[in-house]
Amino acid sequence: MTHQSVAPIERAGLIQVGGQPATVIGADLRVGDRAPEFSAHTQDWQTLTALASTRGLVRIIAAVPSLDTPVCDQETRTFNKLAAELGPDLHILVVSTDLPYAQKRWCGSAGVDQVTTLSDHMTAEFGLRYGCLIKERRILRRATFVVDRHDQIVYAAYTAKLGDEPEYDAILSAARQALDAGPRGEQG
Repeated sequence: MTHQSVAPIERAGLIQVGGQPATVIGADLRVGDRAPEFSAHTQDWQTLTALASTRGLVRIIAAVPSLDTPVCDQETRTFNKLAAELGPDLHILVVSTDLPYAQKRWCGSAGVDQVTTLSDHMTAEFGLRYGCLIKERRILRRATFVVDRHDQIVYAAYTAKLGDEPEYDAILSAARQALDAGPRGEQG
């Protein structure tokens, strides 16, 4: 008996890239879903298993098309500032398909040192598992997830357009609620 793997779903016309309809690979995640584990590369090409490496923390995971674009630049700088304000029980991961050394160069020139940038360039594992991979360009569509200490998604949002910034107030509200729930899910 052979085991066949199921190809991820492809959804055409969900988003436009360069004025043309694009295909998103993977299903959208929703609040209440268990966050899928994924591996990606750090700035020094080390493989990081993202959720396992941040176990016990609240995570904001931001998918961006490329750090070298104005909206992604602004978003990552904003998350860098928020990471410093929200404290050590929260970790922010910014994932793109930029090469690791391009991420390292960008972070160095932007002074971004409070978030972890991860490259999904090699395998697109994150993009496939989180419903963010744009087939035609092999970049990620913009999306943001808040994952609680128990790997449950407590916030999930995909922007309608690549050029739209995420809703920072809603993300912060979800992150603060997850932080306030405490290490075992109790209030305070």
